[in-house]
Amino acid sequence: MAEQVDVVVIGLGVGGEEASGRLAEAGLNVVGIEPRLVGGECPYYGCIPSKMMIRAANLIAETRRVDGMAGTASVQPDWAPVAQRIRDEATDNWNDQVAVDRLVKKGVTFVREHATITGPRTVKAGDREFEASKGIVVATGTVPLVPPIDGLAGTPFWTNQDAIRVETLPASLVVLGGGAIGVELTQVFARFGVAVTVIEGAERILAMEEPESGDLAREALERDGVTITTGVHASKVAYDGNEFTITLDDGRTVTGEKLLVATGRRVDIKGLGLDQVGIDADARKIEVDEHVRAADGVWAVGDVTGVGAFTHTAMYQANIAVHDILGTQNAPLARYHAMPRVTFTDPEIGAVGLTEKQAREHGLNIATGLTQIPSSSRGWIHKAGNEGFIKLVVDTDRGVLVGATSAGPTGGEVLSALAIAVHAAVPVHSLQQVIYAYPTFHRAIGDALKDL
Repeated sequence: MAEQVDVVVIGLGVGGEEASGRLAEAGLNVVGIEPRLVGGECPYYGCIPSKMMIRAANLIAETRRVDGMAGTASVQPDWAPVAQRIRDEATDNWNDQVAVDRLVKKGVTFVREHATITGPRTVKAGDREFEASKGIVVATGTVPLVPPIDGLAGTPFWTNQDAIRVETLPASLVVLGGGAIGVELTQVFARFGVAVTVIEGAERILAMEEPESGDLAREALERDGVTITTGVHASKVAYDGNEFTITLDDGRTVTGEKLLVATGRRVDIKGLGLDQVGIDADARKIEVDEHVRAADGVWAVGDVTGVGAFTHTAMYQANIAVHDILGTQNAPLARYHAMPRVTFTDPEIGAVGLTEKQAREHGLNIATGLTQIPSSSRGWIHKAGNEGFIKLVVDTDRGVLVGATSAGPTGGEVLSALAIAVHAAVPVHSLQQVIYAYPTFHRAIGDALKDL
């Protein structure tokens, strides 16, 4: 006989953990089901450990910038303390007991099993079955997308998880994919002395962002000694026990001791039983409405919705689901027009809303403003490592920002002001009247506004 509960949350990554914990704290009887690590990709293989790696790599780069500005300095990179910090401080050596205890303390019943939806509001996990009076929250995230390249299957290629776990760095590395994950890890390993080659099928890296962003990232990586090949795809992979050989579709070959596949991520929902609640189990994502409802009595949050594979998106959607399930008056509705994202390279590249190309594809009449960070007072003061820019995309009919990019030493932090402007549709005229503190990096926003 099914156990009677209020809500079953399937998947306890950041979105599922947030939703289940808050619902339990609100007094509901909540069951959280997760076969893997509670907390998901972000704390164990994504946001947190990767940024520890980036912090270490950036310290190396900053030390090398001392010469000519503050004396002389030398640095000998050592990966050992980085690997140890990830194990000790970020992941507890990939043990989630602290996260489980935190969730249980909030009142969630935790079940470490694979979950299957067996019918409307019913879920089976191992030898237990639950009937949820209020419904089910699906938050199962994504898994690495491994392309069907001839010879790749069966080789010891890396995904991002292997790259995060590495204790001894290879002499050389080939990276398939020039998106955010690929370029962040590329820069880290290059700064620690690994010879890195990036292969990207699009005409530029960070292809979903502004062209200026891709160009800036490429210049930065090439300064770090990275070889970048764009506009070609890998057609074959071979591994001889010591080295990978990747054949490109133009006939060239690239070799490396290790191969990192960073070609994106995909949902893995076929075994969830979604067809039992009227959801297409073969879909590339779970479609949700403004309440993040996917079906009657079913909510979906996080990467599985395909809205944006970001921790902040999962948290945002979890908040909406919690309010909807609790029946909060004037509950927030999901709006994604001001989705922020940051690629944590050096320089950081932050963006919000639409790119210029996307805005034009939406049929908007637009104007753009662009300024270079080195030409700003703070950029000039900063000198070494001051590369970056601010680009604004304005809907001229409405007189508001619909997109912006902030790249530079603190690109992700400067982005916050632009994200608010896009989110709240602050009139450009009002933005032009703001007093921007001097001399700051964010003052360059005013320069970009003048360029409109």
